[in-house]
Amino acid sequence: MLEIKSPRIDEVRSSILDEQAITLKVLRLDEIHPLVTGSKWFKLKLNISYVQEKGITSILSFGGAYSNHILALAVIGKMLGIETIGIIRGELVEPLNPVLKFAREQGMILRGMDRSSYRQKHKAWLIKKLRLRFGDFYLLPEGGSNELAVKGCETLAQFIPKVITQRGLCVALPCGTGATMAGLIRGLACCQRVTVLGFSVLKAEGYLATEVAKWTRATACTELPAWQVIDDYHCGGYAKSNAELSAFMECWKTDSNIPLEPVYTGKMFYGLFKLIEAGYYREGTEILAIHTGGFLKTHHQHT
Repeated sequence: MLEIKSPRIDEVRSSILDEQAITLKVLRLDEIHPLVTGSKWFKLKLNISYVQEKGITSILSFGGAYSNHILALAVIGKMLGIETIGIIRGELVEPLNPVLKFAREQGMILRGMDRSSYRQKHKAWLIKKLRLRFGDFYLLPEGGSNELAVKGCETLAQFIPKVITQRGLCVALPCGTGATMAGLIRGLACCQRVTVLGFSVLKAEGYLATEVAKWTRATACTELPAWQVIDDYHCGGYAKSNAELSAFMECWKTDSNIPLEPVYTGKMFYGLFKLIEAGYYREGTEILAIHTGGFLKTHHQHT
């Protein structure tokens, strides 16, 4: 299995934070491994262990054209000698974007699927059709999100500070499927004065809150921290952007050396600062933002 570094915690300095006496720190999951960054390893690790234990030689999964999950799966497959197949939403357009190009370079078999069929990806008839085409494989849902993934993400709680002030701690993270957030919530069971705030990167109001609720109901523990999914900062939807997000990220580059990308982490920090400006957090609040990784840094370092 992979050797993963323990993530450090950095602090963000800003006049807005100083004015409201808010502390913002960042859990740097983007630095735990040079290629498999962020939360993706935690979602994949128990699935990979299961595949190895059962002697399975092929994994098929689904994702969008900018999916961090597809990228991480391709890298791990190459490292461990497991065949990987990525079914991508929509047509594969050549030349491939940097994410899919990198995945293909890792040996992943990529196939596009029309959006109508893609919406049926959970149906038995479609999975049967894929097995006829590719042979037997271990099926990973879109984003790698299943019970093993959620359970793997429970271990993220080990990186959350154990000493929490009376003001409490808000843990923030971007959300694409809700599995990482659900695992974190389950891992933080019985932790007092902790709340979890997820920033949806999808234009699908209420969807991720439903998904998180589904995964958290699957645990026997009833003392879970309070949580909420914010749907207001998707900036147009998955892998979409707008002028405000672009402007925020340009300002971020001049003020911080923490790298962001516009699909996940950029939207989380954009949303966080909009909430702070609006007075959402009371004075003295401590926020720990989880940097769930992303492709751009990896691409620049390894191309």
